Amino acid sequence: MAGSSGEKLEHGDVEAVRRLGAARQQLVGELHKAIVGMEEVIDEVLICIFSKGHGLLEGVPGLAKTLLVSSIARTLSLKFHRIQFTPDLMPSDITGTEVLQDDPVTGQRKFMFSKGPIFTHILLADEINRTPPKTQAALLEAMQEKMVSAGGEDFQLELPFFVLATQNPLEQEGTYPLPEAQLDRFMFKIKVGYPSRDEEIAIMRSVTGSTEPDLQPVLSQEAILHLQDLVRRVPVADHIFQYVASLVRATRPEAGAPGFVNDWVSFGAGPRACMNMIIGAKARAILRGRYHVAIEDVQALALPVMRHRMGLNFAAQSEGVTTDHVVRKLLDSIPSDEKLYQRETAAVA
Repeated sequence: MAGSSGEKLEHGDVEAVRRLGAARQQLVGELHKAIVGMEEVIDEVLICIFSKGHGLLEGVPGLAKTLLVSSIARTLSLKFHRIQFTPDLMPSDITGTEVLQDDPVTGQRKFMFSKGPIFTHILLADEINRTPPKTQAALLEAMQEKMVSAGGEDFQLELPFFVLATQNPLEQEGTYPLPEAQLDRFMFKIKVGYPSRDEEIAIMRSVTGSTEPDLQPVLSQEAILHLQDLVRRVPVADHIFQYVASLVRATRPEAGAPGFVNDWVSFGAGPRACMNMIIGAKARAILRGRYHVAIEDVQALALPVMRHRMGLNFAAQSEGVTTDHVVRKLLDSIPSDEKLYQRETAAVA
């Protein structure tokens, strides 16, 4: 594809993209056997998985976050572990610890590494802001490096590896908010809201009945790894890169930024927002059976990518302005016309 970035897709890759579009519909259908509504949340979690990213899920208790993650693990044939984060949780409770054991061959006693719950495919880190920074850092280091170091050895985590961390936006006492640098490690911050009235009635009917949902696996572990690699090869046109750069750079208070950004924002999103926007847009495209990225893919992911990568000043907080409000105004104010960015690219060349 002229004027685009990414490796050239082979015929087999194009067929795989088309099959994934059909598999997504089947996957969502299986999930709705156990989950009512939450279409946007499901979509964003799946995009995270196929982008090799991690998600931070924010919502009040009782919104089926744990059920959602465990159901996704079952439909994707992946191992799932859940950790309840508490103030007394230690890093070794996540990564594992060395245990003194007898060697059955030599009869000698030596330390053996006992793997912790992080050795799984999908890890639910429940209420991550309940645990001290030292324990948070142990999890985030493993998320970044895809390995655990113990006793002078490195233990690789089995792929695919995906962390979905949750936090309650209401309770502040006894919590340890994630610093901005650690928040930036999460590809998406996913908001989980209350269900609609009809959805809530449907939840009551399904949960209080005697029938247990029978979820069937849709994709294998090998297929997921192949599709994660396929995401990287999806082509992206130059004007998409230009639009993403304009959108992310407009979040930074400086000369040339929109007036409301200078009025409300103390610091903007960094380069990792650009990278996550592009990778996420690629995954969104192939999950819909397309092998090219469109402007709509970027716009659909602007909120989950940037809402946790911006800081608001006191003026914004006093006016009740949120980062979601700022991102929506940016989407309205930053032009997305393909021809405009093509002219800019030609002028630079």
